[in-house]
Amino acid sequence: MGNYINNNLIRGEVVEYETSYHWIIFVSFRALFTLFIAPLIDKWTDEFGITNKRVIIKTGLISRKTVELNLSKIESVNVNQSILGRILGYGSLQIVGTGGTKEIFANIQSPLTFRKRFQELC
Repeated sequence: MGNYINNNLIRGEVVEYETSYHWIIFVSFRALFTLFIAPLIDKWTDEFGITNKRVIIKTGLISRKTVELNLSKIESVNVNQSILGRILGYGSLQIVGTGGTKEIFANIQSPLTFRKRFQELC
């Protein structure tokens, strides 16, 4: 379980599902030019989780971006997968909140499972 998610749980909140980046992040020019350090940092520091009350996503090591949406304030969780993504089990998550808030996270491992767990909790 990620440190950020674990440290920011509220009373009565339990982590229901947590995922990470897929290994495909290591197959890119960014990975090659940074000697695989950048994707390693991303994989170790970025957290994607669903609790029984909200979706919590934290990205970044030095500069941090967090998205915390109550389950009742999320309109939809959309999954976009390429053919390779379907074969290897990765894709992009687009979380749409009430008021039109859209957050997109690419190269997530098992995005369909993330969406399914979200739908089970709503």
